Amino acid sequence: MTRRLAPSVNAGSMADIAFLLLIFFLVTTTIETDHGISRKLPPLIDDAEKTIVKEKNIFRVELNQHNELLVEGAIMDIGALKRAAIAFLDNGAGVGDWQCNYCKGNKDDQSSDHPDKAIISLVNNRETNYGTYVTVQNELVGAYTELRDREAKRLYGVSFKEMKNLLKDASHSNQVLLKERIKKIKSMYPEKLSEAEPVRNY
Repeated sequence: MTRRLAPSVNAGSMADIAFLLLIFFLVTTTIETDHGISRKLPPLIDDAEKTIVKEKNIFRVELNQHNELLVEGAIMDIGALKRAAIAFLDNGAGVGDWQCNYCKGNKDDQSSDHPDKAIISLVNNRETNYGTYVTVQNELVGAYTELRDREAKRLYGVSFKEMKNLLKDASHSNQVLLKERIKKIKSMYPEKLSEAEPVRNY
């Protein structure tokens, strides 16, 4: 008596189907990417190279645990922060080597000497709302951008934002000249935004 073999199922095509499904899901799935705040940290300075910064060249901005904005110790509305930062950066009270011939500020002796010496110090509390923190960051960066736009238009007839967009365009005729101009504008109003370690109230 001969033994009958049980019929087998050909599963070879199952691997192909699974592979095709995998490719389908990889192609059609969108991956969420979180974007942080773009910030370039300053280089480390040796103790021997540290210089003393005048108090008037520091613009102190603080966010407390109640999301209140304090500028130079006084409560300020976030909507007024950009104007206050521009007034500080563009003050130009310096004399001699630090005289600013392009600054349009009030030249107040109690405020910054030169944009290259002006430092914005931002301190936030650990309980500060993230949205408020980002808004304050945007206002401070916006102050630098507005001043750079003004000088770029004055010197080259085009805004700083437009210059940066042109630099991204690979077909632009003179990339080298454009880079030099952007570097010059940045040197006129260097972004010196110091973010100290967040403080916590006990």
